[in-house]
Amino acid sequence: MKLLPSFDVHQTLYNKAMASVSELIEFYLNENRKKIAKKSELLRKRYGQERDPWGLNIDTLQTALTYIYPLYDKYFRVKLHGLENLPKKKNFIVIANHSGQIPIDGALIITSLIMEKKNPILLRGMGERFMFQLPFLAKIVSEAGTILGDRKNCRYLLERGHSILVFPEGVKGITKSTEDFYKLQKFTNGFYRLALEQDIPIVPITVIGAEEFYPYVHQSPKMAELLNVPSFPITPFFPWFGLLGALPMPSPVDIHIGKTIKPNKKLNKDSPTSEIKKEVQKIKEVIQEKIDKELPKKRKMFE
Repeated sequence: MKLLPSFDVHQTLYNKAMASVSELIEFYLNENRKKIAKKSELLRKRYGQERDPWGLNIDTLQTALTYIYPLYDKYFRVKLHGLENLPKKKNFIVIANHSGQIPIDGALIITSLIMEKKNPILLRGMGERFMFQLPFLAKIVSEAGTILGDRKNCRYLLERGHSILVFPEGVKGITKSTEDFYKLQKFTNGFYRLALEQDIPIVPITVIGAEEFYPYVHQSPKMAELLNVPSFPITPFFPWFGLLGALPMPSPVDIHIGKTIKPNKKLNKDSPTSEIKKEVQKIKEVIQEKIDKELPKKRKMFE
């Protein structure tokens, strides 16, 4: 008659399994650190000697990537499409749809062009003013490459060969309720005037999957005004479960890089707003059409 394994045997097997899992995780993180270190060294050679008014620090960026990249790779399972569409020999302005309630989409786009490109590019993201009013956060995001999104700052970077990331919907892009997911909000025109002024190509990027970080959302403008924040999303878990309820769902994200758009040579930075708006609308339509095409193929959260 066979005897059932003792508790000690079960415990031993459990311990061995946990040790194996721990070893696998440690191996994965070590490999990530090596990969990030190589990419950071390339970034250091490219940007490290330049005096940056906002305090760009590649060491801080490298540290940030050690936390962001595992989320990018395993939690959000990001897939990058269309890398071949990026200009090879010139800097550019990335224009992307904004979604997800919190600006994780920007971090994922920036991470993709560092980690997926053979010769990494550090996209300089445009941050909202409220981010720079929080001393601790302001220092970290500035050292990691984010700047306050105004035209003067953008011009400074473009003139020095940097590429920038702009969300022309602004805060309205990420502060949508569920019924407005994937509906582009009004685009600002400033990025197009800069593209004309600097003769810089525009690269449209479409992000699919970030809206589902918080699948059911109701915006509360009154709470946002009371707390002096750009938005206050109410979800099935937030604010009821505190910060834990603010954790985004592991929705898989696809980043689609579109074909480069050259600014209209018949216009210049001082052209009438009505003419600039027409060109901006064309770019908005390119991104909305890509959303409409890719959304039915969106990957499921737990497949």
